[in-house]
Amino acid sequence: ALGTITTLSSYHWILAWIGLEINTLAIIPLMTKTPHPRAIEAATKYFLTQAAASALILFASTINAWLTGEWAINTQISPAPSILLSIALCMKLGIAPFHFWLPEVLQGLTLQTGLVTSTWQKIAPMALLIQLSNSVNLNLMLILGLLSTVVGGWGGINQTQIRKVLAFSSIAHLGWMVAILKISPELTLMNFLLYILMTLTLFMTFMSLCTKNIYELSTAWSKSPTLSALSLLSLL
Repeated sequence: ALGTITTLSSYHWILAWIGLEINTLAIIPLMTKTPHPRAIEAATKYFLTQAAASALILFASTINAWLTGEWAINTQISPAPSILLSIALCMKLGIAPFHFWLPEVLQGLTLQTGLVTSTWQKIAPMALLIQLSNSVNLNLMLILGLLSTVVGGWGGINQTQIRKVLAFSSIAHLGWMVAILKISPELTLMNFLLYILMTLTLFMTFMSLCTKNIYELSTAWSKSPTLSALSLLSLL
């Protein structure tokens, strides 16, 4: 929680970067709580991806400070650092073509840790991206957004594991948010809040039903009709 709050309340790129680093390091012990090879692999992939994105954020903000003399987040950013920052934040969010880590990481985690990764961990980078909405490149955002919706839609079709389906669903949802970011940041924020609400509902439903794949979900109706109906409504 400290990392996200630090990033949300920061006005300086170094403070925002520190918040993102705290955010990343705080969830690694939760990922490795169950000493399973899949969990260790997921934590390693997550750490390497987030570390690379954080390094790119620090590099881009340093270049921007060198060009403009400003470290403040809400000032106008030069085009080159703006593109690098957009790519780094998209990498942190798991937007295509930087999405490859997300399905594999979620598959190796428990549903509880997967819920935190899919919701809370995305708040800080999305907040920074919304603050950058005036400086981002429209064509880049549209390309990344549309690519994410296609990858998220097609990638989830042939999956049998619920966590991978939710990962590709996350990629598709974030794609729509990024595509509309430059045109209407308010709509992006509303979409993000709805995404968190729906993801929270689905994960908590699957935790209650103890389901991890489509087959278990298909037989869950006899155990709890109400929760099964709620999960279907959330998917709609």
